[in-house]
Amino acid sequence: MAAIRIDLPLTPEKVASLRAGDEVILNGELYTARDAAHKRLVACLDEGRPLPFDVRGQLIYYVGPAPASPGHAVGSAGPTTSYRMDAYAPRLLEEGLLGMMGKGKRSPVVIDSMKKNGAVYFGAVGGAAALIARCIVESCVIAYEDLGAEAIHRFTVRDFPALVLIDSQGNNLYEIGPKQYQAEE
Repeated sequence: MAAIRIDLPLTPEKVASLRAGDEVILNGELYTARDAAHKRLVACLDEGRPLPFDVRGQLIYYVGPAPASPGHAVGSAGPTTSYRMDAYAPRLLEEGLLGMMGKGKRSPVVIDSMKKNGAVYFGAVGGAAALIARCIVESCVIAYEDLGAEAIHRFTVRDFPALVLIDSQGNNLYEIGPKQYQAEE
Protein backbone atom coordinates (compact mmCIF):
# COMPACT_ATOMS: atom_id res chain seq x y z
CA MET A 1 0.00 0.00 0.00
CA ALA A 2 1.30 3.46 -0.87
CA ALA A 3 2.06 5.97 1.85
CA ILE A 4 -0.74 8.37 2.72
CA ARG A 5 0.08 11.99 1.88
CA ILE A 6 -0.95 14.44 4.59
CA ASP A 7 -0.95 18.20 4.27
CA LEU A 8 -0.47 19.92 7.62
CA PRO A 9 -2.07 21.18 9.76
CA LEU A 10 -4.08 18.09 10.64
CA THR A 11 -7.86 17.87 10.49
CA PRO A 12 -10.09 15.73 12.69
CA GLU A 13 -11.32 13.91 9.56
CA LYS A 14 -7.81 13.06 8.38
CA VAL A 15 -6.76 11.89 11.85
CA ALA A 16 -9.87 9.71 12.15
CA SER A 17 -9.06 8.02 8.84
CA LEU A 18 -5.57 6.90 9.94
CA ARG A 19 -4.85 3.46 11.36
CA ALA A 20 -1.93 2.11 13.36
CA GLY A 21 0.67 0.89 10.88
CA ASP A 22 -0.18 3.38 8.13
CA GLU A 23 2.83 4.89 6.41
CA VAL A 24 2.45 8.64 5.89
CA ILE A 25 4.26 11.45 4.11
CA LEU A 26 3.88 14.82 5.84
CA ASN A 27 3.97 18.20 4.09
CA GLY A 28 3.47 21.64 5.59
CA GLU A 29 4.19 23.23 8.95
CA LEU A 30 4.65 21.47 12.27
CA TYR A 31 6.10 22.52 15.62
CA THR A 32 8.86 21.10 17.78
CA ALA A 33 8.93 20.78 21.55
CA ARG A 34 10.66 18.60 24.08
CA ASP A 35 10.03 18.22 27.80
CA ALA A 36 11.34 21.63 28.96
CA ALA A 37 9.16 23.41 26.38
CA HIS A 38 6.17 21.21 27.25
CA LYS A 39 6.54 22.15 30.89
CA ARG A 40 6.41 25.83 29.94
CA LEU A 41 3.42 25.34 27.64
CA VAL A 42 1.41 23.66 30.40
CA ALA A 43 2.48 26.38 32.87
CA CYS A 44 1.06 28.97 30.44
CA LEU A 45 -2.25 27.11 30.40
CA ASP A 46 -2.26 26.71 34.19
CA GLU A 47 -1.66 30.45 34.61
CA GLY A 48 -4.22 31.48 32.00
CA ARG A 49 -1.58 32.93 29.67
CA PRO A 50 -1.71 32.44 25.90
CA LEU A 51 0.45 29.79 24.29
CA PRO A 52 3.19 30.95 21.89
CA PHE A 53 1.29 29.21 19.07
CA ASP A 54 -2.23 27.90 18.61
CA VAL A 55 -2.01 24.14 19.16
CA ARG A 56 -5.41 23.42 17.61
CA GLY A 57 -4.99 21.02 14.70
CA GLN A 58 -1.22 21.04 15.03
CA LEU A 59 1.43 18.35 15.13
CA ILE A 60 4.27 18.59 17.67
CA TYR A 61 7.47 16.76 16.78
CA TYR A 62 9.55 15.74 19.79
CA VAL A 63 12.98 16.82 18.58
CA GLY A 64 15.86 19.07 19.54
CA PRO A 65 17.48 19.77 16.18
CA ALA A 66 21.23 20.22 15.85
CA PRO A 67 22.50 23.53 14.43
CA ALA A 68 22.24 23.83 10.67
CA SER A 69 25.22 23.46 8.41
CA PRO A 70 25.49 25.89 5.47
CA GLY A 71 22.70 25.39 2.95
CA HIS A 72 20.44 23.45 5.31
CA ALA A 73 17.47 24.45 7.47
CA VAL A 74 18.61 22.30 10.42
CA GLY A 75 21.26 19.78 11.36
CA SER A 76 20.38 16.29 12.51
CA ALA A 77 16.74 16.15 13.60
CA GLY A 78 15.89 12.69 14.86
CA PRO A 79 13.02 12.00 17.26
CA THR A 80 13.43 11.94 21.01
CA THR A 81 11.79 9.46 23.36
CA SER A 82 8.17 10.44 23.76
CA TYR A 83 7.39 9.20 27.26
CA ARG A 84 9.14 12.28 28.67
CA MET A 85 6.20 14.34 27.36
CA ASP A 86 3.52 12.03 28.79
CA ALA A 87 2.95 14.21 31.87
CA TYR A 88 2.09 17.18 29.63
CA ALA A 89 0.52 15.68 26.49
CA PRO A 90 -3.05 15.19 27.80
CA ARG A 91 -3.34 18.88 28.66
CA LEU A 92 -2.27 19.92 25.16
CA LEU A 93 -4.58 17.34 23.59
CA GLU A 94 -7.45 18.90 25.55
CA GLU A 95 -6.52 22.24 23.94
CA GLY A 96 -6.91 20.76 20.44
CA LEU A 97 -3.49 19.32 19.60
CA LEU A 98 -4.19 16.59 17.03
CA GLY A 99 -0.80 15.00 16.51
CA MET A 100 2.41 14.09 18.25
CA MET A 101 5.53 12.56 16.72
CA GLY A 102 8.52 10.96 18.37
CA LYS A 103 9.71 7.48 19.20
CA GLY A 104 8.76 4.92 21.80
CA LYS A 105 5.69 3.86 23.70
CA ARG A 106 3.09 6.16 25.29
CA SER A 107 1.40 5.79 28.66
CA PRO A 108 -2.17 4.54 29.04
CA VAL A 109 -3.16 8.05 30.23
CA VAL A 110 -1.89 9.59 26.98
CA ILE A 111 -3.58 6.91 24.85
CA ASP A 112 -6.89 7.47 26.68
CA SER A 113 -6.55 11.22 26.07
CA MET A 114 -5.81 10.59 22.38
CA LYS A 115 -9.00 8.55 22.06
CA LYS A 116 -11.03 11.15 23.94
CA ASN A 117 -9.66 14.04 21.84
CA GLY A 118 -9.28 12.31 18.46
CA ALA A 119 -5.50 12.55 18.15
CA VAL A 120 -2.76 10.49 16.51
CA TYR A 121 0.80 9.56 17.46
CA PHE A 122 3.32 9.25 14.65
CA GLY A 123 6.73 7.64 14.80
CA ALA A 124 9.70 9.17 13.06
CA VAL A 125 12.60 6.89 12.21
CA GLY A 126 15.16 6.85 14.98
CA GLY A 127 18.78 6.57 13.88
CA ALA A 128 18.17 8.45 10.64
CA ALA A 129 18.44 12.02 11.98
CA ALA A 130 20.59 13.34 9.13
CA LEU A 131 18.25 11.87 6.50
CA ILE A 132 15.16 13.22 8.26
CA ALA A 133 16.74 16.68 8.32
CA ARG A 134 16.70 16.72 4.51
CA CYS A 135 12.89 16.80 4.67
CA ILE A 136 12.93 19.99 6.77
CA VAL A 137 13.09 22.89 4.33
CA GLU A 138 12.58 25.78 6.78
CA SER A 139 13.13 26.24 10.50
CA CYS A 140 12.34 29.21 12.70
CA VAL A 141 12.54 29.50 16.50
CA ILE A 142 9.18 30.84 17.69
CA ALA A 143 9.45 30.53 21.49
CA TYR A 144 11.75 29.80 24.41
CA GLU A 145 14.98 30.62 22.58
CA ASP A 146 16.82 30.32 25.90
CA LEU A 147 16.29 26.53 25.72
CA GLY A 148 18.73 26.29 22.78
CA ALA A 149 18.04 23.19 20.68
CA GLU A 150 14.97 22.54 22.83
CA ALA A 151 13.36 25.87 21.91
CA ILE A 152 10.08 25.63 20.04
CA HIS A 153 10.69 25.71 16.30
CA ARG A 154 8.25 25.93 13.44
CA PHE A 155 9.40 23.55 10.71
CA THR A 156 8.23 23.48 7.13
CA VAL A 157 8.55 19.89 5.99
CA ARG A 158 8.43 18.33 2.56
CA ASP A 159 7.94 14.60 2.03
CA PHE A 160 8.65 13.81 5.70
CA PRO A 161 8.16 10.04 6.25
CA ALA A 162 6.44 8.77 9.39
CA LEU A 163 4.43 5.84 10.65
CA VAL A 164 1.16 5.86 12.60
CA LEU A 165 2.14 4.22 15.89
CA ILE A 166 -1.12 4.86 17.76
CA ASP A 167 -4.31 5.90 16.01
CA SER A 168 -7.23 7.93 17.36
CA GLN A 169 -9.09 4.75 18.32
CA GLY A 170 -6.18 3.65 20.53
CA ASN A 171 -4.91 0.92 18.22
CA ASN A 172 -1.25 0.61 19.13
CA LEU A 173 1.40 -0.70 16.73
CA TYR A 174 3.61 -1.58 19.73
CA GLU A 175 0.94 -4.15 20.66
CA ILE A 176 -0.40 -5.08 17.21
CA GLY A 177 2.98 -5.57 15.53
CA PRO A 178 4.37 -8.27 17.85
CA LYS A 179 1.05 -10.16 17.76
CA GLN A 180 1.08 -10.15 13.94
CA TYR A 181 4.69 -11.29 13.87
CA GLN A 182 3.96 -14.15 16.29
CA ALA A 183 0.93 -15.21 14.26
CA GLU A 184 3.06 -15.43 11.10
CA GLU A 185 5.58 -17.86 12.64
